[in-house]
Amino acid sequence: MTELSNQPQAGEDTVHYHMHITDVRRGPRTPEGYEPVIQETTRGPIEMRYYPASGTMQGAIFVGGAGGGFDSPVRGSLYPQLCTELQGDGIAGLRVRYRLPVDLEECVMDVLAGISFLEADHITSIAVVGHSFGGAVVIQAAALSPDVRTCVALATQTYGTDPVGRLGPRCSLLLAHGLDDQVLPPDCSRQVYRAAREPKRLLLKEHVGHGLDEWADELPGIIHDWIRNELARPAPPAQ
Repeated sequence: MTELSNQPQAGEDTVHYHMHITDVRRGPRTPEGYEPVIQETTRGPIEMRYYPASGTMQGAIFVGGAGGGFDSPVRGSLYPQLCTELQGDGIAGLRVRYRLPVDLEECVMDVLAGISFLEADHITSIAVVGHSFGGAVVIQAAALSPDVRTCVALATQTYGTDPVGRLGPRCSLLLAHGLDDQVLPPDCSRQVYRAAREPKRLLLKEHVGHGLDEWADELPGIIHDWIRNELARPAPPAQ
C-alpha cells in the first residue's frame, strides 16, 4: 500500500492531506491507444488513461481545468495528441481525471497519485502539464515530487502557485498564455513567471483565448519539443 502526502513547507497556507493507494487496476488498450486505469485510494477512486511506452524511464502527466473529466484544451485535442506523439518518442503519457474538481488540495493529491503510478512502472523522469486551474495543480505537485523534471502551465491561474519559486533548477517551467484570454488574463502567467527560478520560459500569443484553440497549429509541437528536451536534460547537481 503506497502512502502519499502533500506536506506543505513551513509558512505555506496549505492543507495537509494523506492518501493511501490500496489497489490499481489496468484495463486492455482501447482503440484510442490508452489503457484505462483505476487507482483505488482511501480518498476515493482515481480514473486515468495510460499511454505506455515499453522500457521507458520518462513519462508525462496531463490534467485539465476546474471543469473536471478528462478536460483538454484546444477543443479537447491537445492531450490525446501529445500522449500519442510522445508515446512514439518512447515517453509514456498519463491523463488524470480529478476526483473533486475545484478542490485544489485534492486535485494535487490526484496528480501525486499519477506520479506514484508512473514510478511504479519504473519511470523516474516526469513532466506535468495542466491547463487553467490545472496550472496551479501541477505547480504544487511538481514542488512536492523530486522526480518531476519539468512543469508546463497553460493559461494558468495565480491562486495556489506560490510553490513555483521552489521548482528551479531541479524542475524547469514553461508558461503559455493567450493575450486575448477573457477568463484568466495573461498577467497571471507573467506574475508566475516573475516568481519562478530558472530554467523557465514564458510564451504569450496574440489573438488566442483561454481554451488555446487559436494556437492549435503551433502549441502541440512547442509542448512536445519542450517535454522531450527537458526530460533528456541532465539532472542539475543536488542543492
